[in-house]
Amino acid sequence: MEKEILNWHNKKSELNKKEHNVFFHEREIWFCFLGLNIGFEQNGDNKSFLRPVLILKKFNDRLFFGIPLTSSKKQENKFYHKFNYIKDIESTAMLSQLRIIDSKRLKYLNGYIKIEDFKIIKEKLRKLIA
Repeated sequence: MEKEILNWHNKKSELNKKEHNVFFHEREIWFCFLGLNIGFEQNGDNKSFLRPVLILKKFNDRLFFGIPLTSSKKQENKFYHKFNYIKDIESTAMLSQLRIIDSKRLKYLNGYIKIEDFKIIKEKLRKLIA
């Protein structure tokens, strides 16, 4: 675990120095360096610290609300929404893991969520927060 923390610290330092040059939009799915987090917070994978993230709300050219995605089977409920994208890749949005993310963490665009699923996710979040 200690080695993973050091690896993430080095990667995070590298990302922090990165120039901003990524253009992103709402409804896009990007692989994102989420890193090594604490407790039940969603991590990136063990080697590259990457995880797919849905861009929910763009605030400016640097910041957005992102929802981490998983390919693990989750039961559909108020905290999760299953959907398909790119040739029927099944994914689940983990609504309880919504967070502010800087665009320096974005690695590459991986696809788009359908408008209908995007609307459902936004409605589920409204109900979750209310």
